[in-house]
Amino acid sequence: MIDDVDRIMAVMATAFDPAYGEAWSRKQVEDALAFGNCHYALLDRDGHKPADEDMAAAFFLSRTGYEEEELLLLGVDPQLRRRGLARSLLDVLRQDAVGRGARRLLLEMRRGNTAEILYRNFGFYSIGERIDYYRTPGGERLDALTFACDISPELIQG
Repeated sequence: MIDDVDRIMAVMATAFDPAYGEAWSRKQVEDALAFGNCHYALLDRDGHKPADEDMAAAFFLSRTGYEEEELLLLGVDPQLRRRGLARSLLDVLRQDAVGRGARRLLLEMRRGNTAEILYRNFGFYSIGERIDYYRTPGGERLDALTFACDISPELIQG
């Protein structure tokens, strides 16, 4: 049986451009999951939960707070992008977060991240920015953009 952290790390190794330094280390992932308020989901190439012996094609990692769920990471194998896996993960995140009592999703990303289109199409809207917040491995400073998405059950069902 393949460990789920192994699955996350395998996707992360291909999904995040090393020029931005956005990928987490195995220890960071394990530490986040050890806190108990962090959650994840995995999908295989067909958009299902991977079987015990299968690797994942996509994952998310999130953190629960009071009536909010923060999307920390979302990664899709670059060879399997544009097949709806990221959207399926966001649907799972929304459903799981509502089940944990969240009324809104939050995320932060670097300015210029092409995933912004995905998030805006899902219903995320801009709520702020942090100038020069991120630093790339090469020392470049990048702005962070903060987004929210309302997910209270009455909004989803209404």
